[in-house]
Amino acid sequence: MELIRLETEKSPIFEKVFEWSYNWWGKYCKGGEAETRSTLVHSLNTTRLPQTFAALDNGKPVGMYQLSMSDDLAGRPDIYPWLINVYVDEACRGKNICRFMMETVKENAAKAGLTELYLYTHHVGLYEKFGWRFIEYVDTFKGGEKERLYKMDIR
Repeated sequence: MELIRLETEKSPIFEKVFEWSYNWWGKYCKGGEAETRSTLVHSLNTTRLPQTFAALDNGKPVGMYQLSMSDDLAGRPDIYPWLINVYVDEACRGKNICRFMMETVKENAAKAGLTELYLYTHHVGLYEKFGWRFIEYVDTFKGGEKERLYKMDIR
């Protein structure tokens, strides 16, 4: 298993990551596929955020995550930077891919000069395994659905 940072849309992995992104959250974007693609293209950075990472198993993409300065909590601009779009391909779940990716987050966040990260999720008990601390419940883009806000110190 290896983790790579996506740096170009010409990468053979880009289209798979785009597919995951669109099917998972892009359908909520008013701009549909075009907005999802644009968002992903603009996350292919090496020296600043946002950045996109993909987990590969024998060269095949099996998961992703992104480091970003923003997420979709419009009412909470005070919270940043973020770990967003953590995703494991459905066919690959239960194979410790999430664990592998989470073990790389601190190192990649530190390389990006970050001292803390936030994320929100509906999962209970998952991120705590990797050093995340529950902060509070927050409203999300899903129309009043409360999710769990977590924080991790990067040091």
